[in-house]
Amino acid sequence: MILSRRASLMLGLATVSTAVMPRIALAQTAVPTSFSYPVEGGQVVFHPVDHASMVIETPGGAIYVDPVGGAEPYRGLPQPSLILITHEHGDHFDLPTLQALPAVAIIANPAVHAMLPAEMQSRATAMANGDAAQAIGLTIEAVPAYNTTPDRQQYHPQGRDNGYVLTIGGKRFYIAGDTEDTPEMRALEDIEVAFLPMNLPYTMTVQQAAEAVADFRPVTVFPYHHRGSDVREFARLVEASGAGSLVVIANWYSGGQD
Repeated sequence: MILSRRASLMLGLATVSTAVMPRIALAQTAVPTSFSYPVEGGQVVFHPVDHASMVIETPGGAIYVDPVGGAEPYRGLPQPSLILITHEHGDHFDLPTLQALPAVAIIANPAVHAMLPAEMQSRATAMANGDAAQAIGLTIEAVPAYNTTPDRQQYHPQGRDNGYVLTIGGKRFYIAGDTEDTPEMRALEDIEVAFLPMNLPYTMTVQQAAEAVADFRPVTVFPYHHRGSDVREFARLVEASGAGSLVVIANWYSGGQD
């Protein structure tokens, strides 16, 4: 990972080797790293799984975000109480993986909800951009995720896909999904931790992501969904912007990025 700036976080590290430079630290490990943040009533712990998939432990239960790859990548992680799905692409929505996981509540964008078999639809909730819901003791807001560059709009058209803001124990955590640096992203406020995608042609460049961070200034930001992108350049750009955000580059690709 690369760290830059202050932290109101406690890093619970599974396995870490760190080389420290001024305001930047580096680590890559073969084991996904866990990152813990104190909130009212306990803590929130993020477990990167792969690419765009993660597990979030909260005081009310564990959330699986965009689970793919079958049940095996989740072995040894907390069992889910809730599954969040941002959109329909195969690196975010995989029906065999959902069928292999425990039958818990699902929140998805309307397009994915319509694709679920009847049994899953019976325990699923469709959330469109702008909707809010309560689940497992936290608030979930569905925020827009879409492409703004004309030749990328075919991948994520405006109004279809979700990002999510989770309010847990008084702190706000943003999972962007697949998106560019939309006006809605730039207008976010009081974000403790943000997960931002940055790879072409599907999402945004590291420059776009850094410019968005300079606008909405999350306390901490994780690049994810970044296969093939120069995330160290992203960290440098955020540092140079004066946003003051802590950049954490975790190990999303334990098997390599190819």
